[in-house]
Amino acid sequence: MPVSDVEAFYERADDARFLPTGYARGPWDADAQHAGPPAALLGLAVAPRPGMRVARLTYEIRRPVPLRPLTVSRRVLRSGRSVELVEVALTPDGGDEVMRATALSMRAVPGSVPDVSPAPEVPGPEDASPARFFPVPWEQGYHTAMDVRFATGSFLETGPATAWMRMRVPLVAGEDITPLSRVLTAADSGNGVSAALDFHRYVFVNADLTVSLHRHPEGEWVCLDARTMVDGGGVGLAESALHDTKGPLGRGTQSLYVAERG
Repeated sequence: MPVSDVEAFYERADDARFLPTGYARGPWDADAQHAGPPAALLGLAVAPRPGMRVARLTYEIRRPVPLRPLTVSRRVLRSGRSVELVEVALTPDGGDEVMRATALSMRAVPGSVPDVSPAPEVPGPEDASPARFFPVPWEQGYHTAMDVRFATGSFLETGPATAWMRMRVPLVAGEDITPLSRVLTAADSGNGVSAALDFHRYVFVNADLTVSLHRHPEGEWVCLDARTMVDGGGVGLAESALHDTKGPLGRGTQSLYVAERG
């Protein structure tokens, strides 16, 4: 059961502790969160120094994130003139650490080098079709907190897909949504939108998530141009080219454990 009923993924209890709501609930377990909101919560905790910008986050998802209050910890691993490496982690009340990330931030000076940015490569959200999630047995969750539109594919089809996603509620109640939060809340959905196998017969759970960004995100919409590859031994990879309405902005990858449902 959710521990807060505000219109957001989380309510801030203090500087480091957050109460989840039903919007953080994932589609597979009523007592577990979708990994997108916790990933964004950790991204919020990175807090790079002024003049620095997050270039890469690598998450280790040690176990499902329960729908319980979460405490965020932060530790600086390296603080140089041009780069900073920070480690952040999530621990639920009464439990062990469930998710950890290392974040690499780099010094960014606008106009200091030529801007080499590709033009948009995917249809925009205005050319995509609104889509429902696959059937979920509870009314409130990540599936109701996200606005999803598909330019190609759908949740009910297997194979590559191009999906635009937008948060319907804030990450933290009463606080503005940061551009990085918008990307991280969506990025963990790459293996879901581009499922290569029937989710009724197989599980394909990601044990990690890496998000690399060459550009600062802009606007409300984030696009996952995603594909999933699976080896017959049960190991897979989901890869998402990340876009906003201005164009490409980075990549997301997920290592997958794949098995037939018991």
